[in-house]
Amino acid sequence: MKVKFAILGATVAILASAAAAQAQTALKWAHVYETSEPFHTESVWAAEEINKRTDGRYKIDVFPASQLGKESDINQGLKLGTVDIIISGSSFASREYPPIGVTYFPYIFRDPSHLISYTKSDVFKRLAQGYEEASGNHITAVTYYGTRHTTANKPITKCADMQGLKIRVPDVPAYLAMPRACGANTTPIAFAEVYLALQNGTVEAQENPLTTIEAKKFFEVQKNIILSGHIVDHLNTVVSKSLWAKLSDEDKKIFSEVMAEAAERGTKIIEQREKELVAKFKEMGLSVTEVDKADFEKTVMEKVTFEEFGYKKEDWEAIRAVQ
Repeated sequence: MKVKFAILGATVAILASAAAAQAQTALKWAHVYETSEPFHTESVWAAEEINKRTDGRYKIDVFPASQLGKESDINQGLKLGTVDIIISGSSFASREYPPIGVTYFPYIFRDPSHLISYTKSDVFKRLAQGYEEASGNHITAVTYYGTRHTTANKPITKCADMQGLKIRVPDVPAYLAMPRACGANTTPIAFAEVYLALQNGTVEAQENPLTTIEAKKFFEVQKNIILSGHIVDHLNTVVSKSLWAKLSDEDKKIFSEVMAEAAERGTKIIEQREKELVAKFKEMGLSVTEVDKADFEKTVMEKVTFEEFGYKKEDWEAIRAVQ
């Protein structure tokens, strides 16, 4: 009899274990950033936290550094079902819903706090909803990526100083707006090749946040850091249409809360690093120059239209008005 009970108990345990394993959903979370960056470390934290708060029902593996493809690939992966969650910029979301790309228009945000206030505003909800209706995907959180500045072979203090400058800029319309308005010659070199291109003179300048300038060591081949601050950049945490539809209301709440908390943690890390880097670059003997941002902004507004990018002026005005 004892043997029967022991066998029965073992069978129940095996079945329970099998049921638990079957109940666990495996998910893929992808991005293009390095493992040392907060966009990765906080994604890993969020994946573990969601696992805890759902009693192990979701096992999320995070794939960094373009392991599952370039940014365009992982955005496409949301549709194809090859990824479930990604971190990606609104420039890619705008391929599905152009109006959301207005957040990349030069000087639309005053500073990181303005960006974060925007993410809590009605205009953000409206643009995020427009993106969701167009793509089916759901934006759960926004992380501050960094304010984009310029490095160059020469000092730059005003927009006209960029006339004829060969500058590497990502091949995204809104990123091109400021350099082209100032008369620069933009070149879309692959990100991995930027250091060499600066070193051998293929281009004379590039633009990126200070954290990227440090991480990619662009300061080794460019001694002038120009605080142009032309774009206060951000990344969205995006859940695929198919996954979002499967989640219960309770799980949607957990995913949203955890991802928003991870975004807040990442934002604080980036803000702190940026503050430290200005002083660090100066200590290294680099030229760190403030610019007349009003001059840059005035030129952009005179030479660039919202319509050419598919943006709406009323969205720009609503974002600018956010306090």
